[in-house]
Amino acid sequence: MPVHLPAQNRRQFLFTLGAGFLTCSAGAFAKDAQQSDIIYLLNDTHIGEKHPENSPVPSHLRKVVSELVSLEQKPACVLINGDLALRDGQPGDYRHFAKLIRPLREAKIDTHLTLGNHDERDVFYTVMQEEQPETPPVKSKHISVVQTQYANFFLLDSLHKTMVTQGTLGAEQRSWLANALDAHADQPAIIMTHHNPRLGGDPNHFPGGLTDSVELWEILAPRKQVKAYIHGHIHDRGNAEHKGIHIINTPATSYVANPKQSTTGWTVAKLSPEGITLTTRTSDDQHPWNHQSKTLTWR
Repeated sequence: MPVHLPAQNRRQFLFTLGAGFLTCSAGAFAKDAQQSDIIYLLNDTHIGEKHPENSPVPSHLRKVVSELVSLEQKPACVLINGDLALRDGQPGDYRHFAKLIRPLREAKIDTHLTLGNHDERDVFYTVMQEEQPETPPVKSKHISVVQTQYANFFLLDSLHKTMVTQGTLGAEQRSWLANALDAHADQPAIIMTHHNPRLGGDPNHFPGGLTDSVELWEILAPRKQVKAYIHGHIHDRGNAEHKGIHIINTPATSYVANPKQSTTGWTVAKLSPEGITLTTRTSDDQHPWNHQSKTLTWR
């Protein structure tokens, strides 16, 4: 049964340009009600239909949603970067996910989603019908441009095939991205994709990353407005760089493979014209990472 969410566009302007689907976040304009320089970043929520309400995975997402709803000044937007579903994108997974993020919609907090390798695009659109654009800029890809005061976020779809670890953008999506970047060259550009690139960072993670990373960087590197690439997928936290572009690996909201090396949580990003400050928030309030901040300067 489809989930009919409140339209996420009540405080946005949504229209189709030659470059594709553009979303202007109200955070860029409504400073009294929102912190226009603050973005909440989540990824790898892995919500399953049969998760008990008090189990860690839905509890972690519920915790950040509760924090967001209680904020006196809301962020410009919330970006949830793929692997929304537990394993292989079952309808019940998305129904449960939609229920958990419904308070964000009810609080009129702009929320944007990407897809990962544990998602199933057709099922996602069947259940969460509000997410499907009438005229997608690239067929069978869930992509958009989110415009905020200090940066444009280009949300890409790296889902190649459900339950296949590697991700791929493909030539058509890369072509769209090049055109979209050229059409919005007046602001810093941040690429947001579920999969990690096979460039920069830890080579141990490359086999499961983005198969067309080299081709992507041929588009990104010459366009100096591109400042950063944000990904999840690895269920860890880290920062790297390739050809002057920051590669930002944000923590998973759901679970980690080795709790001694990493933890779950989300990221609060504070933007400025010169860069971004990333503050880690952890599901465990007592974890050493909680409230740690790192500032990255744009090239």
